[in-house]
Amino acid sequence: MAKGRTAYTCGLDAAVDVVGGKWKPMILWALHEGTHRFGELRRQVSGVSERMLIQQLRELEADGIVHREVYREVPPRVEYSLTEPGRALNAALLPLGRWGDDHMDRVLAHKARAACEPAGASTR
Repeated sequence: MAKGRTAYTCGLDAAVDVVGGKWKPMILWALHEGTHRFGELRRQVSGVSERMLIQQLRELEADGIVHREVYREVPPRVEYSLTEPGRALNAALLPLGRWGDDHMDRVLAHKARAACEPAGASTR
């Protein structure tokens, strides 16, 4: 949840607050297979920096979506997994992922076309 936020206007507002940003949905997707250590997550979420992954995992943990388990051994081991609300949220994201798979080429084509248009021009 965003710092200082005490209320939402609707359920979508709450959901977007929890999964907002580039990396959180990718982290959730990586965790859908099960428990992962930090290094495994870093490899699965391609392009994320270590600092950003730590920050996003902390936020997901604070929102009750991700569980962080610290094992007191040498060397210390930390594992991340989805909580029950996290699994439910991941299930809700599956149709969004399918939509992305189905429309990825079209989205990229529109972005490429828009990048070639002069500023302010619109063709529908």
